[in-house]
Amino acid sequence: MIKFALIKERKTPPDRRVVFSPKKLQEIVQKFPEASFKIEASDIRIFKDSEYEEAGFEVSQDISDCEVLLGVKEVPIASLIPNKKYFFFSHTIKKQPYNRELLEAILKNNIDLYDYEVIVKTNGRRLIGFGRYAGLVGAYNCFRALGLRDGIFEMPKVDILPDLKSVLLELDKIKLPNIKIVLTGSGKVAHGAKEILDHLKIKQVGVEEYLNNDFNEPVYCLIDVLDYNVHKSGTNITNKHFYSHPEEYNSNFMRFAEVSHVFIAGHFYGDGAPIFFTQEQANSPKFKIKLVADVSCDIGIPIASTIRSSTIADPIYGYDPKTGEEVDFREKSAITVMAVDNLPCELPKDASKGFGDMFMKHVIPAFFNLDIDGILERAKMTENGKLAERFSYLQNYVDGKE
Repeated sequence: MIKFALIKERKTPPDRRVVFSPKKLQEIVQKFPEASFKIEASDIRIFKDSEYEEAGFEVSQDISDCEVLLGVKEVPIASLIPNKKYFFFSHTIKKQPYNRELLEAILKNNIDLYDYEVIVKTNGRRLIGFGRYAGLVGAYNCFRALGLRDGIFEMPKVDILPDLKSVLLELDKIKLPNIKIVLTGSGKVAHGAKEILDHLKIKQVGVEEYLNNDFNEPVYCLIDVLDYNVHKSGTNITNKHFYSHPEEYNSNFMRFAEVSHVFIAGHFYGDGAPIFFTQEQANSPKFKIKLVADVSCDIGIPIASTIRSSTIADPIYGYDPKTGEEVDFREKSAITVMAVDNLPCELPKDASKGFGDMFMKHVIPAFFNLDIDGILERAKMTENGKLAERFSYLQNYVDGKE
């Protein structure tokens, strides 16, 4: 028998998401009788404690008797329970400075940390995450920003709507002008955004048609890395080569920036990859993008206009390409920016259900089949107070040497 716990989210601002809904837990214990679950009491979770109790699960302030603790965001150092297995987004695999002490504490407390970002197939492809919901909410927020800036329609914030169905109903009420939208990415984030564009019945067109034609209706173009980067030799090779050797490529995103009104950034940006555009390029008369919905939200590196992340409470700001400074997003010279870095929090119920589906499918079986596919082994960042071999590159980071 393995005893799991759904832990209370303690990070500020509060996150209402959870790994499993009450209904999903019922499915799991029916399919895997060797699994049991306890729920740590929480007054912020999207599903009430009483809903878990009604589904037959114990709710308690004390989860110290559980072996595997399942959360969403980083656990505060003071709340870590030594000698446990934890699952959460640690935001340490890129050596994020603000979480160095957390990883150090995890090692000192002999905690086995499994990070959702590295629950992957053997080829490195992520198996679970909230990416789809980031894309869905990010694209909705993009059009909300457009309506506010141009005074052409008003849409409510996602976080006051009950679910994805309500979001789609709000989208049905708007009419878009004849704009050209470029959407980057090939993963769950980009395809979440694409769902919104397709729901709005925006026409998708290919790269050459998009770059060379004008349209009398809104259109979008979904582009991947080799559409907006070119090998320095002048000939493109493969996506795999780009991911392995990004330093051998130059960006040619400007050809899209010169014909697009809206840029939805749904890509993953890797270290060493070419940037999308600089302040100087954004200030060029040829640069046509006036709205950037940066779902990827890499601050200040690949996309010059993303000078900070924004918040659910205040999601939109303006960027002045002349000065590189923040301005009111309604200013005529401004590029309007939406760069919320925790978008799935705006759809906590749908996001939690979707995440639970993926976790049940890809991770729960690994606990009971001797991890034959290596899912848990690849995701384990720490063990016995040390970094796992795959994550030994973090040792200097943990030691405060970088």
